[in-house]
Amino acid sequence: MDQVFAPWRIEWVERDGDEGGIDGCPFCVLPERDADRDSRIVARSAHAFVLLNNYPYNPGHAMVIPRVHEGAYEALDGDVLLDHAQLTQRTVRALKDALDPAGVNAGLNLGGAAAGGSIDDHLHTHVVPRWEGDTNFMPVIADTKVIVEALDDTWERLRDAFAEQEDAAVDGDDAAVRLSLG
Repeated sequence: MDQVFAPWRIEWVERDGDEGGIDGCPFCVLPERDADRDSRIVARSAHAFVLLNNYPYNPGHAMVIPRVHEGAYEALDGDVLLDHAQLTQRTVRALKDALDPAGVNAGLNLGGAAAGGSIDDHLHTHVVPRWEGDTNFMPVIADTKVIVEALDDTWERLRDAFAEQEDAAVDGDDAAVRLSLG
């Protein structure tokens, strides 16, 4: 039997499935809460926010999510599209400053389950830091991915890197960084 210790996932298990939003969409619900740290939101802009992935491929796996509930990339209006792109750019910079990866993967899963997305009606860009050797024998032999840093520690490091950026403001220890883009 495989066992992986992941205490941060208890919040997902015990969540209230009827929290509201559009059809219970977590990407609509999370930014409305007053608990950025608990929701794992590290940065916000006028039209988007950055959320740490609860099921990361690597430490620092973040998602840049437009606030508007939309599944079609081509349906985003110009302001939202520009803000999303600029926040993605800032996320890459923050990940490089905070975690010093050798590279970064960024991409969108467009087209629902066929494209590999688990939440297909609210688009989001995955930004995943990569290191040489970050894939090892564990996923192949044991069907287990090892994440070497707790999400809370990654949240702190990434939030601090966003806070150092131009036009950044922070309202408290548990609040996401607010960025003025444009």
